[in-house]
Amino acid sequence: MAVSYYILMSARNSSTHEERKRILIVDDHPVFREGLVGLVEREADLTVCGEANDARQALSASERLKADLIVVALGLPGKSGLELIKDIRAVRPQTSVLVISMHDETLYAERVLRAGGRGYIMKQEGPEKILDAIRQVLDGQVYVSPKISSRILDALSGRRAGANSPIARLTDREFEILRLIGQGKDSRSVAKQLGLSIKTVDAHRAHIKAKLDLKSGTELIVYAARWLETQSA
Repeated sequence: MAVSYYILMSARNSSTHEERKRILIVDDHPVFREGLVGLVEREADLTVCGEANDARQALSASERLKADLIVVALGLPGKSGLELIKDIRAVRPQTSVLVISMHDETLYAERVLRAGGRGYIMKQEGPEKILDAIRQVLDGQVYVSPKISSRILDALSGRRAGANSPIARLTDREFEILRLIGQGKDSRSVAKQLGLSIKTVDAHRAHIKAKLDLKSGTELIVYAARWLETQSA
């Protein structure tokens, strides 16, 4: 259903809104997608050229629809939004990506920028801020909150103590799994949420323990919970 929908939208928009900036929306929550579509379509200079609810559909749509901007959620089924950003950069390097996510920006914003995204804004921000983020990224700028901008500047200047922490050595997938472990999820729950096998999750857990110099699964769980708590403080 989603694939045919974005194809129909593409045909409609190409004939009636050629002067508008074209936006592809990627999110697995239909209610949020619908709300964002309504917000964008009310703007005279913007239009939604398509929608997708997972990374596979999004990558196909990005090549087919040639959007000016792709708005991506992080918590997609299967391949994560972080991995999708890297894939989009490989096939459509000229297309900008803005992440609109429910996840805490202090955990993910810097990783999104390193993956090739051009901005990060949280879903609970108001409509005007979301539109401002969209236009700023379309203008070739980077959009992050003042808090994240300050963190990035501190890291570049060497003033932020955690900039070289062991967490920074984790891959994006390992980082995501550590966050879920910190939320109290076991391997089965993590596997189900990320669309992975339990064996794959356990392999990632072993890599995380090695990189963080943890000796047991219990140490990993305690570390993840304490780390997540400090990030939310």
